[in-house]
Amino acid sequence: MHKYVIVISFFILFTGCKNNTEDPLDAPLVKVGDKVLTKHELYDIIPDKISKSDSIIFAQDFMDRWIRSELMLRKAELNLSPEEKDVSKLLEEYRRSLLVNMYQQKMLQQKYSPMITQKEILDYYNKMTDNFILNKDIIKGIFIIVPKTASGINDIRKWYKSEDEEDIVKMEAYCFHNAKKYDVFLEKWKPFEEINSQLPRPIYNADRFLKYNHNYEVSDSANYYFLSIRDYKLTKETAPVEYVENRIKAILLNKKKLDFINKLESDLYEEGLKQKIIKFY
Repeated sequence: MHKYVIVISFFILFTGCKNNTEDPLDAPLVKVGDKVLTKHELYDIIPDKISKSDSIIFAQDFMDRWIRSELMLRKAELNLSPEEKDVSKLLEEYRRSLLVNMYQQKMLQQKYSPMITQKEILDYYNKMTDNFILNKDIIKGIFIIVPKTASGINDIRKWYKSEDEEDIVKMEAYCFHNAKKYDVFLEKWKPFEEINSQLPRPIYNADRFLKYNHNYEVSDSANYYFLSIRDYKLTKETAPVEYVENRIKAILLNKKKLDFINKLESDLYEEGLKQKIIKFY
């Protein structure tokens, strides 16, 4: 194992020969004041499945950071007053916060099973419509890139514009064998800029283009590019609910999570009163 090789090399480098009865991993590598970094500590932090050269770099970097950190801590210990070095309150606050968070997460895993209904999503969307204004143009449609060397170009010219289901099936079969790129997003909104960035000549007036073009073909020296726009929404319009559905779900889930934690706190308070754990003076 590379870690073992590196540790042994550091052992030889820093400590020389030792009694064979001693564990070589317990040998010190470096000491700062009265703090010692052992070979075992270094061994434990070197990741598995990395190359020997990467292990050496990682070990050297860790040792350097350890030395610098210990020197800084030593200087802090020497220069701070006893009052300044008393961090017991901070540690207790951190412990309290950590334990409470761990308990909340455990309860969430055991008892929290949120269900977000479509009605909840629509209700929130309708109530907060002003929060869902588009900052980019979005479209639904079909985008295909076909090399000029492919046969049947006239067929694909007809199929990509069609709304007939049989033509869509034929188009898919054709694209599977011939297209460099084939993206059908008839039921999913996609930012127009994602398509525009792939065209050989970018469209600069997207607003006007989307209003007056349903089907668009362009080419370069190597490929034909076919774009069928079945629906579009422009920047500053209200986003369709399906476009922001995942965002709304995340908002509602977080709200339910907070409600759950608040209820958990209230239940614990009531339990504390009933069991006389809480005493007022």
